[in-house]
Amino acid sequence: MLGRREFLRAGVAGLGGLGLADLLRLQDRAPAAARPRRDTACILVWLDGGPSHLDTYDLKPEVPSEFRGPFRPIPTRVPGLDICERLPRHAGLADKFTLIRSCTHTAADHAMGAQYMLSGRTSPGPNGLEPNKRFPDLGTIIKWTGPPGRHGLPNYVGVPRRHESAGPGYLGTAYEPFEVRANPNKPEFQVPNLGLPSSRIVRLHDRMALLREFDATRRDLDQRGLMQARDSYDQEAVRLLTGGRARKAFDLSRVDPRERDRYGRSYVGQNLLLARRLVEAGTSFVTMQMQSVGLPGGIGNWDIHAVNGHLYDDANARLPVFDKAVSALVDDIYQRGLDKKVMLIVAGEFGRTPRINPQKGTSSKVIQPGRDHYPGAMSVLVSGGGMETGQVIGQTTAKGVRPKERHLDPNDLLATVYQFLGIDYDAMIPDTSGRPVPLIPNGTPIRELL
Repeated sequence: MLGRREFLRAGVAGLGGLGLADLLRLQDRAPAAARPRRDTACILVWLDGGPSHLDTYDLKPEVPSEFRGPFRPIPTRVPGLDICERLPRHAGLADKFTLIRSCTHTAADHAMGAQYMLSGRTSPGPNGLEPNKRFPDLGTIIKWTGPPGRHGLPNYVGVPRRHESAGPGYLGTAYEPFEVRANPNKPEFQVPNLGLPSSRIVRLHDRMALLREFDATRRDLDQRGLMQARDSYDQEAVRLLTGGRARKAFDLSRVDPRERDRYGRSYVGQNLLLARRLVEAGTSFVTMQMQSVGLPGGIGNWDIHAVNGHLYDDANARLPVFDKAVSALVDDIYQRGLDKKVMLIVAGEFGRTPRINPQKGTSSKVIQPGRDHYPGAMSVLVSGGGMETGQVIGQTTAKGVRPKERHLDPNDLLATVYQFLGIDYDAMIPDTSGRPVPLIPNGTPIRELL
């Protein structure tokens, strides 16, 4: 006898190899009941690998060259706020965001740092990589608390995916995001398998009715709720395919080319445009993992130790792409009246060492100057969310080594996001053994933003 997933796959095979259900994770347990929540949303631009705070948002022009690097600060629209010269578009709208310069933690490993930033905790074991022991991350909690996304959209989308070292952890794959696997080499950046002619939508509805009858008995026998969880994902697939608003949100071919140009025709720019369209249409949380696709050296993230190339060659290529895309998103949030509804967070897992590693090696094998992992100080950009903007929160020491004032833990940032989304950050959540533990172990919303 065919299993349910195989039956569904066979049932839609005649629809042009739809395959959408393959993009949706199967759940390990039934989803939590939806809870009422305010009409708000969050976009997380995740700078995987950890950017240097001293080369982006917290320059130190007066310190020796082995600390400051070659970039110079430029003034912004906010008096007294200077940022890197490679971010001129940021500078032109600095009154629409706030920089946090005093976020700090102790996890210098990529996996541990990502988990700390996204969940407020680190996981046990070597490098914290055991999926079943990880504490669920921000996106997972948003999906776990519900409700489903509005207008047929998923409430949690990864563009192109969530961070591999964070995720749903012990809550199970029920709380994975819907992953947008856009191909950066195709000009339209469309989500695959979402197009479906209207005549075939009717046939799909008929097939789903048949599936419901076919599964009635098996569902009664399911003791773990797994079938119910699968059903919810199949329903999500149908909503995406048959809901006009959902399909329009994902289809960038409908967007005015001039609007797409403002974000930049890059992997980063087009996916941030998609993120804005998703939250505008009804998705609660979108995480966009920035990758430098097409940049020199093929580096996939911000983990630049400059072993295989010069640190600032990469930054000179990367920062303009980042500048154009993020500034377009910030500007759109305000121009489109989303600044009360949508909160934007731009962050990675940590900063970079204040002292630049000296060049070393022989003429045949040279290790270029670079910066290493450094959680002692980092910068975070926040925008929208009805927050106070045009300010700097916190300050680092003269060489950017540690916070000098207003020490902030990642849990303070998480508490701020949860409060904005209407999630009780003091709530309890079951741990791996089912015992209640706090959603975040410490932290309170950042008062300067409220």
